[in-house]
Amino acid sequence: MTRNNTELEIEQLRKTIEQHNRAYYLDNAPTISDADYDALMQRLLTLEAEHPELADPTSPSLRVGRDRNDAFVQVAHERPMLSLSNTYNYDEIAEICQRTDTLLATDDVPWVAEMKYDGSSISLIYEEGVLVRAVTRGDGTLGDDVTVNVRTIQSVPLRLRPVAGHPDYTTGRIEVRGEVLLPFKEFERLNGERAAEGEAPFANPRNAAAGTLKTLNSRVVAQRRLLCICYYLYALDDETRLPDSYYERMQLLKEMGFDTGVAPFRSSDLSALYHYIDEWDVQRSDLPYATDGIVLKVDSLTQQRALGNTAKSPRWAFAYKYQPENARAELLSVDYQVGRSGIVTPVANVEPVLISGTVVRRATLHNEEFIKSLDLHYHDYVYIEKGGEIIPKITAVETSLRRAEAEPVRLPKSCPACGAPLQQIDGSVGYYCVNSYACPPQIMGRIEHYCTRRAADINVGPETIDALFDRHLIENIDDLYKLTAHDLAQLPNFKEKSINNLLASIEQSKSRGFARLLYGSGI
Repeated sequence: MTRNNTELEIEQLRKTIEQHNRAYYLDNAPTISDADYDALMQRLLTLEAEHPELADPTSPSLRVGRDRNDAFVQVAHERPMLSLSNTYNYDEIAEICQRTDTLLATDDVPWVAEMKYDGSSISLIYEEGVLVRAVTRGDGTLGDDVTVNVRTIQSVPLRLRPVAGHPDYTTGRIEVRGEVLLPFKEFERLNGERAAEGEAPFANPRNAAAGTLKTLNSRVVAQRRLLCICYYLYALDDETRLPDSYYERMQLLKEMGFDTGVAPFRSSDLSALYHYIDEWDVQRSDLPYATDGIVLKVDSLTQQRALGNTAKSPRWAFAYKYQPENARAELLSVDYQVGRSGIVTPVANVEPVLISGTVVRRATLHNEEFIKSLDLHYHDYVYIEKGGEIIPKITAVETSLRRAEAEPVRLPKSCPACGAPLQQIDGSVGYYCVNSYACPPQIMGRIEHYCTRRAADINVGPETIDALFDRHLIENIDDLYKLTAHDLAQLPNFKEKSINNLLASIEQSKSRGFARLLYGSGI
């Protein structure tokens, strides 16, 4: 194949893949099977590897990621990324709007209302329509350059689409700001994988998104399927070439190829704004990602500049925060989980109840002090709140519905797993099982931790470790290295291939290095 033909094929592949990316990630209407898409991408990767001289920073192949990024470099924001002030009721909204009217000497200020996305803020810099830098919010003045990772996010355009009739909108230097999110579905998948590997789950999608952006391996970032919803457009060279209306700039962002999420609403009528807020308080539970309120912004950028900022937040924008969704359910029982460090954590089992689009059956009780503060009794009716954490929390008890014969919830005096005494360490609210070398959950927890990717990286899950422990084939980490094919053959569904893979993984762990094994020891 001639150089010219190769160049044409690469160009066509890039164009075709970008069209499929837009159909899948922005329009939610895929036009090709996953297998066919993968074949196109593999062909492009092959050709680009064979012809590095044809590299292009906007190639969709960069969505795949690299094995490792360079250390993150701090970059100064060209405009500070300020935080928003919060309001919690309509009286406060009315007060802010009235104050704004007074400052601007008008009684008809148009406001734009839009969803407040609960993710990690990002600044995207484009030069002549090409993404050149992506920077985290950081402290608002300095952020981390995470460009390599952000290039793997499919909803972030690497090259801007020209806007019909206004080609200059995508030229020069522009900044787009947005929120990087991890959808609920991906959050659950990721935490499921981490649990299977014995790693601590992420607390909520926001933390998972922020942590993923700072991952050194951009291939891992690509696999986590982050999305980016954008909400601001600046021209860094000449602001006058963009519309003065924030609402119109949001429409421009969409035309340029950005995901702008839920359609914003513009009005100078407070009752209409309240209606939008009320409407989305209900509908947001159907969204595939986390939201926690509505942001209201003065529509005119000229008026925004006239209002200015305080040291921490703009005067022309603020957030109305929704109350965390909660529900009432009956407390059925309490389990006591023993971790690898021996700490005993109480977890409430409640009647199934729907909160924020998911069915909740368990809620954390933290520790004995927390239980006492609630004066919790068995079969109490409790209020459960799901504010973004993995396991929802109990926030209150409906004591008026308590049964006369109800027994108070009390932490056991002995370990629920091995029967050894529980002990409270000075200065700690938690209780620990003192039988660290013979308590089964602690032993298995240490083995699971040792096998995780960050430690020995042995390809074995909690279920297999439990089965090995139940058959007395392992009782500590050392025993992993004594396992034989005959031992593994005793496990259910373990055939020759599974046996060989596990033994090979154990053998490979011997070369992991001191730092990994030190971490795996759990000291």
